[in-house]
Amino acid sequence: MRIGELARRTGVSERSLRYYEKQGLLVAERTPGGHREYPEAAVDRVVRIQELFAAGLCSSKIAQLLPCMRDADGRPSAIATPRLVADLSAERERIDRMIADLVRSRETLDEVIDTARGR
Repeated sequence: MRIGELARRTGVSERSLRYYEKQGLLVAERTPGGHREYPEAAVDRVVRIQELFAAGLCSSKIAQLLPCMRDADGRPSAIATPRLVADLSAERERIDRMIADLVRSRETLDEVIDTARGR
């Protein structure tokens, strides 16, 4: 599929898809006319990339992680290195801290809302 179709199917801009390719996150073949051609699996790959960006991972960390994941189901493959496991564990701890901070913020907002409602 061409870049425009991949953008439509994933809701990701063509510019972002070109960035993903430049960062080594996404691979496209080239037609004789120089157009990008993506395989069907690129849809799952882009969705996975978006999820990882949303989790706060940077493109270099995502580039390390993607080879350790299967695109079709997002499940891990067996090629993760101990270094990558350590890095990802640190990322998970960072995300856990962010979640805890958000929960505290939500609780504070709930208290303010309840007070403002006269409860």
